[in-house]
Amino acid sequence: MRIDAHHHLWDLGVRDQPWTRDVPALRRTFTAAELRPALDRNAIDATVVVQTIPVPDETPELLALAARDPHVRAVVGWTSLTDPGIADRLAELREGPGGSALVGIRHGVQDETGPDWTDRPEVRRGIEAVGAAGLVYDLLVRPDQLAAAVRAVRELPDVRFVLDHAGNPVVGADGLEPWTALMTDLADCPNVAVKLSGLVTRTEEAPARALRPYADVLLATVGPHRLMYGSDWPVCLLAAGYDDVLAVAGTLTDRLSADEREAVFGTTAARWYGIAP
Repeated sequence: MRIDAHHHLWDLGVRDQPWTRDVPALRRTFTAAELRPALDRNAIDATVVVQTIPVPDETPELLALAARDPHVRAVVGWTSLTDPGIADRLAELREGPGGSALVGIRHGVQDETGPDWTDRPEVRRGIEAVGAAGLVYDLLVRPDQLAAAVRAVRELPDVRFVLDHAGNPVVGADGLEPWTALMTDLADCPNVAVKLSGLVTRTEEAPARALRPYADVLLATVGPHRLMYGSDWPVCLLAAGYDDVLAVAGTLTDRLSADEREAVFGTTAARWYGIAP
């Protein structure tokens, strides 16, 4: 089973996406129907749709979509981590239409000020509640927040984590060494997987060449059985089309065995998010 473990959908007629106001290419509606031809063309069997903005209504809408769309098999949604009633909020989401597709929760930590947001006690309690509910917590962080993310993974061993976009590394000579050190630390934690996603927009060079050192580090540290492919569509369109993003990921993993490639492009996501064949 081939899985795209990270993409987004939104309808500006239903809700604004304020972060797109200065990004003309993304300042429109992106639907599952628009994505479907690319999924069919590339034999993608299942997808994980991921939240985009921190509003309570978005996640039930994505879950309802999962209930009727044959490709959308899992949802990483949003709820406030600092809400004292987070356990009840999670239960309500799972009891609603499509609730069985809820596999994880994410908060845009990259939009928070300061590098240590995930160290806050109330945030840690929220992440623990996500884990206690049997859900994955997706980490979306800036490079300066990655060290705190690694601490959270290490200090909350009972929570399963996924690091989105490989921690958004700075692509270039100055960024590789410190990011590699943190990935090496992260790899020691068996409760985390990493997404090979969202990287083509981080370089203006030929992406396969520029990203090869980063992919090699991921394969040498966390390994292919804790690495999962995600397109980051439609954000990826700022740099490349769907087919091109998938081709870059294929090039970055071309030295793997067939079993290892199957992990990156399917079985890791299926196992981590509980997606059945």
